[in-house]
Amino acid sequence: MVAYSRDEIISVTDLARNISSTLNSIVKQTKEKIAISKNNKLEAVIIDIEEYERLREAYEMMEDMEIAKLVEERRKTPKEAYISLEDAAKEFGIDLDEL
Repeated sequence: MVAYSRDEIISVTDLARNISSTLNSIVKQTKEKIAISKNNKLEAVIIDIEEYERLREAYEMMEDMEIAKLVEERRKTPKEAYISLEDAAKEFGIDLDEL
């Protein structure tokens, strides 16, 4: 879980009043992140666009790694476990010529 210091948490009301200075603190990197609270509950976080893009790329890379892992696991599946397209279509009552 991410920890926030007291000066990194701002209420949605204070954010509305001070949006420009809050945004500047992120852009000028005087603060790494700003957590926005509503009714004493953290609801959102403001971060620098470069940090967001870096996190997004890391997330996409993790997704790609997970897909690669699944593909590799499926390659290890014996050929006998597979069903042909024709057999699958027949099992589900699909006429391949109509597709």
